[in-house]
Amino acid sequence: MEPLFHLSIPVDDLARAKAFYVDTLGCAVGRETRGRFDINFFGHHIVAHLSPREAGKANGIIPSDGDTAPLRHFGVILPLDDWKAMERRLTDRKIDFTLSPRLSFAGKPAEQHIMMLPDGCGNVVEFKSQPRDRVFATDAPE
Repeated sequence: MEPLFHLSIPVDDLARAKAFYVDTLGCAVGRETRGRFDINFFGHHIVAHLSPREAGKANGIIPSDGDTAPLRHFGVILPLDDWKAMERRLTDRKIDFTLSPRLSFAGKPAEQHIMMLPDGCGNVVEFKSQPRDRVFATDAPE
């Protein structure tokens, strides 16, 4: 079996979270029990737990290629065609991006397409596209 990534996230509203991950992003829901549900997040296992206090915690910012991005976020790295399809899906839905779709670190080893958006429940989701062999690239000379 291929390893799967697992992440547990707090949300402040289960119905709103489900609408975002299913309707907006196109993910599927797995198990559901009182106060939580599983999300098939592009083949990975995310669990949304109802925890308004945790979901509402302030999120710091970090520098990101001349802009700023939320410190606390998670996401997925997609092939470029899939990233562009997601960008179209989100812009067609008039999403208010946290970090607008762009090419970051152009010409550098870490060059990547990137966009971030809030899930409306206290979390920020990132979509990247970058060749697998460059995911951990550094600017250090070889």
